[in-house]
Amino acid sequence: MFKTTLPTAAASVAMLRRVCTPGADLRYRGSVAARVLAASLGAYALTSLATATLALLLPRLSVTTRAEAVLVASLWSFAIGAVIVMWVFTTRSARRAWLGLGITAAVLGPLLWWLRQSA
Repeated sequence: MFKTTLPTAAASVAMLRRVCTPGADLRYRGSVAARVLAASLGAYALTSLATATLALLLPRLSVTTRAEAVLVASLWSFAIGAVIVMWVFTTRSARRAWLGLGITAAVLGPLLWWLRQSA
């Protein structure tokens, strides 16, 4: 009824040669390694910055005590970290992921410093 054709051995080898070129394989592995590093180290650093900034910012913006602000910021840190990790793996390239992490850290770092100085 249905006729299926299996690829010949030569066609399979030719297809494998196109897909598994050594340079492309190393670039892909390097990109994945860079994303894993960004998702682990970058997300940890950015989550820490965001949590500390949120803990200092919440008492100024609402009627929470400092202890409640630390608790709320700590609870939010799990969601923030998960979103950062998902975002790192959905960007087009590892370079964009690192750039986004760096820009966000460059904004949160001085804000955290300013909040600590004025507290």
